[in-house]
Amino acid sequence: MMKWERFSCLKEKEVINICDGKRLGCVCDLEIDAVTGKICTLIIPEEGGKFCFFGKDRAYFVPWHCIRRIGDDIILVEVEGEDILRNDEC
Repeated sequence: MMKWERFSCLKEKEVINICDGKRLGCVCDLEIDAVTGKICTLIIPEEGGKFCFFGKDRAYFVPWHCIRRIGDDIILVEVEGEDILRNDEC
């Protein structure tokens, strides 16, 4: 049975990379496919930085297919850390 989550619930969960055990942070935004309505990417601000919608801060962009498990407190992902860290230029 699939359990549905609200975005507000996702924001409260820590994201952990199972490749190296690193804590990436908490979800601050999502990229959504406008045609299908499906979530494409979780956006997590880089540790120590602050994320703003109009700036060029660095953030982790984790593709949805890299999520391995969404638990009560954490989201486990399997990614290469530097490959997903980039500047956000919205």
